[in-house]
Amino acid sequence: MKSLALILSRRRYFAPAWVFTSLNLWFGTWAIYIPSVKANLEIDKASLGLAIFFLALGVFTVFPIAARIINRVGVGKATWYGVLACSITALLPLLAPNYIGLMIGLYLFGLSNGFLDISMNTLVTEIEKSDKQNFMSAAHGFFSLGGVLAGLGSFLIPVLGAPPLHMAVVVVLVFLINLFLRKEYVHIIAAPVEKEPFSFDLFKPLLLLGIISFVVMGGEGAIVDWSGLYLQEVLDAEQWLWGAGFLMFSIFMTLGRFLGDGISARLGSIKIVALGSLIAIIGYIAVLTGMVWAAVVGFGLIGLGFSVIIPELFRIGGNVKGVESAQGVAFIAGTGYSGFLAAPPVLGYLAESFGLTFSFGVLLSLATLVLVATFLLGRRMKE
Repeated sequence: MKSLALILSRRRYFAPAWVFTSLNLWFGTWAIYIPSVKANLEIDKASLGLAIFFLALGVFTVFPIAARIINRVGVGKATWYGVLACSITALLPLLAPNYIGLMIGLYLFGLSNGFLDISMNTLVTEIEKSDKQNFMSAAHGFFSLGGVLAGLGSFLIPVLGAPPLHMAVVVVLVFLINLFLRKEYVHIIAAPVEKEPFSFDLFKPLLLLGIISFVVMGGEGAIVDWSGLYLQEVLDAEQWLWGAGFLMFSIFMTLGRFLGDGISARLGSIKIVALGSLIAIIGYIAVLTGMVWAAVVGFGLIGLGFSVIIPELFRIGGNVKGVESAQGVAFIAGTGYSGFLAAPPVLGYLAESFGLTFSFGVLLSLATLVLVATFLLGRRMKE
């Protein structure tokens, strides 16, 4: 909890943490309206999955150039530009008049999300280096807090009625807070790094981390986009429970990340990744039992299990010797965020062909893969 206290006591740390919250508030608010968008545009799950793929396409577009832009304009300014872009594009998917408009809106939203994700993680890495303070996990806790706030916003659906109005309220409130806090980080630039010639040995530490990041964030993206439909269509849950899976996932992920920096210091990186993947496996099994409340609890366990893995990967990726922090973070964020956005459309096609239960069975298998990869990661780090 030391890192949480640090964020809450000093605006220098709260400002970037709020950017993390903002990103998931925008994304989570979009996510709770996915069933409504599907119904309003009269599209099937496969078509919805293809539209969501355009979110991933936006990330794929920005991934190769993000580090260069961040280093050129400065990580602080890049983060602020990402906030501005997300504030504009968050409304586009919910204003889409037709299916083509939805794909275009999601592409631009994904482009903005991907750039902000890389820049804000680089920003925290640079502040950690400069101040010799660890708060990456807690910052990701604030990302999860954004999901909690977005999930709670689902109870406003009957009150606000119109999805664009709901998102507009979120955008305005989030933007005003960021506008007030931007002066705390907008001047920050990345510290120069003595580069080394490229070699596969230099790249190896990032490769396995990227694979784990892709799988774990792919699971996160699937739960964000499909947990509501799973509760609705497979388990026949009442309407007020459709957002409960995402809400529980976000609550437990937030709790885990606020505790993560301290647990990591005691257990070490490898053990915390292994423990997290094991908890997630138990969560997926609970989701697949076919009982509504077991599934809701299962989504919470998945959130708890995954909570500390990604922050640890970002911290390692931003401190690889001979690699600029923006490049290391960009690789982890790019592979992870690509999984976050690519998994839902793939699972959409699987759901259309074999059912949502089969899709969540695939996610269980991938969580098991992460546990296996943890042992490989342990061997690699001992070499």
